Amino acid sequence: MTAAQPAAVRLSRVTRLFDGLAAVSSVSLEIARGERVWLRGWNGSGKTTLLRLIATAISPTFGGGTVLGFDLQTERSAIRARCDLLSHQTRLYEDLTATENLRFACSLYDIDPRLAEGALGRVGLEELAGVRVGKFSQGMRQRLALARCLMRAPALVLLDEPYAALDVDARTVVDELLVTARASGQTVVVASHEAPPAHLVDREVTMDGGRVMTPAGVAPS
Repeated sequence: MTAAQPAAVRLSRVTRLFDGLAAVSSVSLEIARGERVWLRGWNGSGKTTLLRLIATAISPTFGGGTVLGFDLQTERSAIRARCDLLSHQTRLYEDLTATENLRFACSLYDIDPRLAEGALGRVGLEELAGVRVGKFSQGMRQRLALARCLMRAPALVLLDEPYAALDVDARTVVDELLVTARASGQTVVVASHEAPPAHLVDREVTMDGGRVMTPAGVAPS
């Protein structure tokens, strides 16, 4: 890894407190560019909080690091422009149709709006392009958020429990994203207690009690 190609994620002793309790505790982690990582752990292990920290949705209480070469504290806008966090909070506008949501995203990220139709087709929502998102089920919203992510093709994709609420066909789309990430050089972190297909990830990182564990199951000192 050269100076011109820094790690996709480099965290140093990052801690996040909520009401005095550590949701993430002294996490040091490095993820290489283009790597596909399964962040495993049960509910409450700290996975979601760690993804939100990387995506700059929240700030560390202590510690710091870089994401795509940008400082986690002082260059948050640059990180957000190059990163997409896909979670249960889909950040969709209920009064807009599926197509309108994607075209709005195109205007925000300077993307060709003609890509919206193809993105809807990839997640099986082409027949619902003109339906307002307020009428969508949670699974359909997850599909649309995934379409937005596919359309943006960000350098770093953070997937929080991506298989939840998805049917078999939509799960296949998640797997396809992991396949195409390799060819496009994207970095993907899949936070889930459910294992992605083993051949689609490069390594796994385990969290427990807010800490990243070593292979032996012991948190680094």
